[in-house]
Amino acid sequence: MLPSGSKDRSSDAEMSSAMKQAGSDLSVPVPWGQIGGRVWGPDHGRPVLCLHGWADNCGAFNTLIPLLPKECRYVAVDLAGHGLSSHRPPGGLYTTTENVADVRRVVDGLQWTQFSIIGHDMGGNIAAMFSALYPEMVDALVLLDSFGFKATDPKELSKVMRKGMDEVLQFEKETEERNRVYTYEKAVERLLASNPTLTEQAAHILSERGLVQVEEGFAFSRDLQINARCIVSFSLEQSLEMLSKIQAAVLVVLGDKGFGATFPEPNKSSAVLLQGYRDRNHTVVTVPGDHHVHLNDPEVVAPFVFDFLRTKALSQQLPT
Repeated sequence: MLPSGSKDRSSDAEMSSAMKQAGSDLSVPVPWGQIGGRVWGPDHGRPVLCLHGWADNCGAFNTLIPLLPKECRYVAVDLAGHGLSSHRPPGGLYTTTENVADVRRVVDGLQWTQFSIIGHDMGGNIAAMFSALYPEMVDALVLLDSFGFKATDPKELSKVMRKGMDEVLQFEKETEERNRVYTYEKAVERLLASNPTLTEQAAHILSERGLVQVEEGFAFSRDLQINARCIVSFSLEQSLEMLSKIQAAVLVVLGDKGFGATFPEPNKSSAVLLQGYRDRNHTVVTVPGDHHVHLNDPEVVAPFVFDFLRTKALSQQLPT
C-alpha cells in the first residue's frame, strides 16, 4: 500500500507490488467477520497453510513462497486482529488457543483434511499446538525462528497470567493510541523502530496489509489489543507433552541472531524443547540471519523448506 503522490521508493515499492500481484486475495468467513489472506499455486496443489508472527501479516511470506515447490497450494492468512482480518469483538482475547480455533475454522472453510503448516514466531506456536491437537490433519510442520511452544516457569505462572490479564483490562480503558494517524513515511518509521529485525524493504511489504488509508493519513490495521501479553501460559512439562503429540515431520529453522540470541534467558527451556524435537528424529537447523530472516533473506531459508516439503509432504498421497 503506497499513498498516491508519494515519492518514488524505486525497487522496494516495485518489488513489493510485484509480489503482491503474484498471489490472489482470500477471505474466509468467521462468526465475527472474516479471516483474510493470499493464495499462491495451483487450485489442486498440495495444501500448505502459512501463519505469520506477532504484529506481522501474511505479507511476511511474500518473498519466501515464490522460492518453494510450485506444486503446492499456499494459503497465507492474516491472523485475527492482524492485516486485513477482522478484529475480535470487544472483550475478545488474542491467545494461542483462540488462534488455533481460527486455524480450524479456516481449514474447514477451505475443505482441507490434511495439509502442511509453515509458522513464524507466534504463528509457529499456533502451528505446533494445532499439530498436537489435530495430529491426523498435519503431515509436515515448519517452524521459522520459533520453538513451537513458549514454556513458563511453573513458579511464575500465576504472576505471568495475572500480568497478562491486567494488561488486557487496562488496554480496554485506553483509546488514544487506537486513534493515532501517521503519514506513510512516519508509519513505516514506527514499524521499523518497533521491529529492528525488519529491513526497510520488508517494512514496505508488511505495510501493504498492515496500514489502512484514512482521511487524515494512515493508521495501523491491526488491533492494538494484540500488544497485551497472552494470558494463557504453559509449563515446560506441559509443552513437552504437547510436543509429543505431534505426528507430523517437523523442521525447525532458527536464525543465529534470532529469538535464541535476542532473548537468551528462555534458552534453558528452549534448549529442552529443541532436544525434544531431535529426540523424535525431527530436524533442527540454524541459518545466518535474524528473527525475520525468512522475509529479509528468503534465499537463506528456502532450500531447507523446499527440500523438507518435497520429501515430507509432496511424497505423500493425499487422502481420498
